[in-house]
Amino acid sequence: MLATLARAGLRATFFLVGEQVRRDPALAREIAAAGHGIGVHCDRHRNLLRLTPRMLREDLARAEAAIADATDTRLQLYRPPYGVLSAAALREARARSWRVLLWSEWGRDWEADATVSSIAARLTATAGEGSVLLLHDADHYSAPGSWGGTAAALPRVLEALAERGLQPQAP
Repeated sequence: MLATLARAGLRATFFLVGEQVRRDPALAREIAAAGHGIGVHCDRHRNLLRLTPRMLREDLARAEAAIADATDTRLQLYRPPYGVLSAAALREARARSWRVLLWSEWGRDWEADATVSSIAARLTATAGEGSVLLLHDADHYSAPGSWGGTAAALPRVLEALAERGLQPQAP
């Protein structure tokens, strides 16, 4: 995905997971060095509604530390796992001055039956100016190998958007 974005001269925003950044800090550094935006997703990918406020605060603190350390980035964006934003998560994001950013279009690329065509079609069917597209660049929390369909769909998505005069921009 990084290579596809580089060839197109585009930047995206990557919402990183702390435990994955600790496993591969070089990849997080590569994303940041390429000029992509970096946001916080979580430390461990769990439904926030199952976490106490203290557990959530600790999760976000661990994620923030791992991501900031690896990327040397001042974090400003937050996207909760599954797009589920609890009151505690909203309080924590506000306390850290993070902007919460969800999405308007998703390819459902994490599903086992997702195909390159279905991912591209779902993302571009109603996308317009200001749309936020959700893609996943790894399959740690989804169907095994799903990232491959996402990576293959990305050039189709970019082409379809360009045909409609839409220019992707990172927030």
